Amino acid sequence: SFHTYTIAVCVEGAEYGALFHSYTIAVFIKQPFPKYIKSLLKTANTMGPVELLHMSVFSQSFSPCGRFLAAGNNYGEIAIFSLCSALSPEATESSQKPIVTFKAHDGPVFSLLSTDGQLLSAGNGEITAWNWSELIKKGIKAVWTRRPQYKTSLEMPEINAMVINPRDNSLLVGGGDNNIHVMDLESGVFKMVLKGHSDYIHCLSVREREGETLSGSEDGAVRVWDSRTGSTVHCIEVYKYEDCARPQYGKWISCLTTDSDWMLCGGGPSLSLWHLRSLTPTTIFPLPGCQRQTSFYQDLILSVGDSAFLSHCQLSGEVRARIPCSPPSLYTLGLNTGSTEHRVSLYELPVCVH
Repeated sequence: SFHTYTIAVCVEGAEYGALFHSYTIAVFIKQPFPKYIKSLLKTANTMGPVELLHMSVFSQSFSPCGRFLAAGNNYGEIAIFSLCSALSPEATESSQKPIVTFKAHDGPVFSLLSTDGQLLSAGNGEITAWNWSELIKKGIKAVWTRRPQYKTSLEMPEINAMVINPRDNSLLVGGGDNNIHVMDLESGVFKMVLKGHSDYIHCLSVREREGETLSGSEDGAVRVWDSRTGSTVHCIEVYKYEDCARPQYGKWISCLTTDSDWMLCGGGPSLSLWHLRSLTPTTIFPLPGCQRQTSFYQDLILSVGDSAFLSHCQLSGEVRARIPCSPPSLYTLGLNTGSTEHRVSLYELPVCVH
């Protein structure tokens, strides 16, 4: 029998819903999960005998060889897929399933990132490393786990984004405590904290040649940081630009990426292309809803968000193609640079039903 406990969190805008055996949770939001909704999803995992009917994939990362894909979900699990088997013309239902699935974190896996030999996963307040060579052989053993230096030992803010700075072989992580924590990958020591955002961080990008880090936040700002000193170089409040602003969706920045002197960012504001030397928007992309992840790809812009399409846009702003997908909303987009096949991967919200 179903218990009649209902939790309803309503914010004007797009919708997200999850139905559980013992609890019905209805969440209506207009943006990527704020802290209170992420906490709600985490709580649902520990409410006792809960039959999980819906799964959401928050993150993905390709292996260095390009032949495997890791996907992290809202239950703290990571699934490893063989792309050669799953995408083969002779693929069966069995070959399209994960070769291994394992519990990586107590809370949702909000971010995944691959290095030359390891898969890094981030959950609530911690980063864990796994060897790719062991994962593809179904060996599940963490190499190390690190926790940023938070204000108190009880604090467990979500980690939404990770990026590597090749210049000094450091890992930058950003999330629910509004800060960017910088860890030396060689020693495993957190050596710096970048402070300046007034709300939690959604996305990060590195400009290696310029020695800069960029971050997008719920506070509506894109901050440009000096990677060496940790100081803010520029603060771009995208929502204050009339051509970008969409007050009905809010001011938060959910996606951000860079290529040389150019930046793509969006979320509440329209997806836009910026020239970083002049700090001005040059192109506004006419895409509906809120974009959750975007990428430069050859001479195109790829973007996914609150619609059932992968959008291909030209740098001029023209929408060249919209590739239909089965789900109503897409949360993550991945480019497989390690393979000449299987170049683009998408994950939707929600992904599958048990």
